[in-house]
Amino acid sequence: MPEVLLDLPGCFSVRLRAPRCTSPDMATYYMSSRVCHYARSLLERALEGGYNFIDAQLGTETCAGTCRFQEHLAELPDLIQNEKFFVSFTDVPFKKNENSIEHFAATLQKHVLDELHEHFGIDTSDEALRATIEAHNEICDIITQIGEFRKLENPPITSYEFHVIQLVSECCPQYLVKDMLRETLEEIKTREPDPKPAYRARIVVTGSEVDDPAFTKLLEDCGAYVVADRYCYGSLPGREEIIIRDGESALTAVARHYLSTSECPRFMNKEKQKQ
Repeated sequence: MPEVLLDLPGCFSVRLRAPRCTSPDMATYYMSSRVCHYARSLLERALEGGYNFIDAQLGTETCAGTCRFQEHLAELPDLIQNEKFFVSFTDVPFKKNENSIEHFAATLQKHVLDELHEHFGIDTSDEALRATIEAHNEICDIITQIGEFRKLENPPITSYEFHVIQLVSECCPQYLVKDMLRETLEEIKTREPDPKPAYRARIVVTGSEVDDPAFTKLLEDCGAYVVADRYCYGSLPGREEIIIRDGESALTAVARHYLSTSECPRFMNKEKQKQ
């Protein structure tokens, strides 16, 4: 789901999480013990009332587990205690050709932009999208600059700190945290790292829903430094700037960008999966 579309003026996006959920017993009753812990934890948090603050759940047809979670949000009576709440699914094509981009853009228009405009009166014009893309790119630039420090031989930032910063950019209203993220970037530029690096190995973490910074802290405590975060909540990919080509609508640019940069196996064609 393109994050930038959910950050139009009048709304903000939240990447759903269920921190400190250790026993999703209620969710297992509705789902199955064979469904992944992530999907069950999300439903558990919803059953606890943890998502009553959201007005809409706009998701994509991804794995069966998360689809079941979204179906429960839509079908279980009064699961979300918010009379405005609704659920909308978006189909995402596997292939990355012009036909797929056109289909994806049309689907986003129908299941995201039209829904936001109909339910909440959100301005979804091309001008509003372009302004939101500009603000989104500014966040991406800040996060990318901070992430570049991890490439240094003796980085002035811990990988745990970067994990927290990246998570903040996904779970908080970006217009509220942008200035603080920029201040953090400037502060990191002035840091003097310890004379000797604290790590013994530089590693890349890959996977799916790695949303717990404590996991990165555990790796650091073992002497490893995470130089790249290649997972669903990470910045690689996820924090690349969206480029609008000449003569291209903002929505088409968004569709092209997300189909071209996503490294999620769900959205890869067979050729890329084989690579």
